[in-house]
Amino acid sequence: MAVAELVAAAVRPQSSPVIAAAGASIDATPAPVKDWAIRHFGTNDKLVLQLGILAVLSVLALALGVLAVRFRRVGAAGVLLFGAVGAAAAVSRPDSTALTDALPSVVGAIAGALLLYVLVGRLTAVRRPTASAPVSVTEEAEAGLPACEGWDRRGFVLAAASAAAASAAVGAVGRSLNASRGQGAIASRNKVVVPNPGSPAQPVPKRAVLRVPGISPFVTPNDDFYRVDTALVVPKVDATGWRLRIHGTGVRRPAAYSFDDLLRRELIERDITLTCVSNEVGGPYVGNARWTGVRLADLLAECGVKPPSRGGRADQLVARSVDGMTIGSPVEDVMDGRDAMLALGMNGQPLPFEHGFPVRMVVPGLYGFVSACKWIEDIELSTFDSYDPYWVKRGWARKAPIKTESRIDTPKPFARPKPGTVMVAGVAWAQHRGIDKVEVRIDDGPWQEAHLAAEDTRDTWRQWSFPWQATKGGHTLTVRATDRTGAVQTDKRTRTIPDGASGWHSVVVTVD
Repeated sequence: MAVAELVAAAVRPQSSPVIAAAGASIDATPAPVKDWAIRHFGTNDKLVLQLGILAVLSVLALALGVLAVRFRRVGAAGVLLFGAVGAAAAVSRPDSTALTDALPSVVGAIAGALLLYVLVGRLTAVRRPTASAPVSVTEEAEAGLPACEGWDRRGFVLAAASAAAASAAVGAVGRSLNASRGQGAIASRNKVVVPNPGSPAQPVPKRAVLRVPGISPFVTPNDDFYRVDTALVVPKVDATGWRLRIHGTGVRRPAAYSFDDLLRRELIERDITLTCVSNEVGGPYVGNARWTGVRLADLLAECGVKPPSRGGRADQLVARSVDGMTIGSPVEDVMDGRDAMLALGMNGQPLPFEHGFPVRMVVPGLYGFVSACKWIEDIELSTFDSYDPYWVKRGWARKAPIKTESRIDTPKPFARPKPGTVMVAGVAWAQHRGIDKVEVRIDDGPWQEAHLAAEDTRDTWRQWSFPWQATKGGHTLTVRATDRTGAVQTDKRTRTIPDGASGWHSVVVTVD
């Protein structure tokens, strides 16, 4: 594994056998299992997966070691077999472009097989049958080994310890080199100065921000913004070499754009709340940021693209990421006048690598799995009938507008507030429709209207608060929202798959 890590530094970090195997595992995992992992491990799901793979490899390594003592060649062949599995996983990844991605697994497996073969040979090198210890009666024979006068325990331990130390050193060097591969991309991001937008966002109304302890901040800091994707290694793309290609069905004038091309265009700046389809009722995978970018509809129009309502031939926009992810968005939604954009900036800074630098898609009102392609490099116009993107192939919906939802941020579940006035507060969202009303219910009592903070835009969440006169005992607090279309948030609980969770959020508290 250490040698493979070192070779991956020369090829590309994503070709590491652990990363390749973990990526293949993600692709093969049923959607409900993925959902369970995100629900229980959150943004640490990828770390848990990689640790699980390493744990399995450790157990298998122990088994191969025991097997090799009895069957030297079989043990070494077992290591080669796992190398073949890693190589196959690496070259089958969507972002794999060359057979060189198999090299880390192949070279690592050869190194591991040779080491195992040599060490077992060292272990048995001085085992010689003797007259005083016939094979049939010695402990060695009972263990399946030839009888011997003795064996070089010290020499074997030294050889094994040296191999372990060398492996640790090689692995550390490999990881260091892998980390340094992104220096060019880091330097390119550090040089980016996002120009002032030609169409700036309006200042957030003062009354849109409630001063209630425990409520989510109106603008989510970049470091706290949720991240849910399948990238086990965050792509570090050098902006100087980045290109975006637009092509496909109904594209009369295919085009390619550099990062500087986008920077020179008129930029828009908008406050937009994003929501992940994996967000459970009351979950954390929703955040609000100020995005800066280029209107996606303008680029498409320049390429001759028309929405289906105006006779366009394509009804699906397929966005491709540098890591092979494909995300399909309705062309009609992208070109209906909403502030769909190719974002270059987030909260006044160039996009963080974790959130898609140099460029990502942002489409208000759609869940991320049908709109928010990070590290985008290709846009192909297609149809829903002719192509299924990554998540659709795994049982998720083709179209997924964000549902009207609300959440209680404070008090937290199982809190123990004191009797008297307790401020119940949280956020509600229905992007591209807007929130019209929020109501709170105490136990099985009547619904009572909460105070709504001022609206920034219909594409952002709204904070709300409700002064509850708490009495001693256990209580259940429930919230629901009504959007601008008059639709009331449903109480029907549904899973996140195929098009987002629904239901009322409740918390249980005990007033002491």
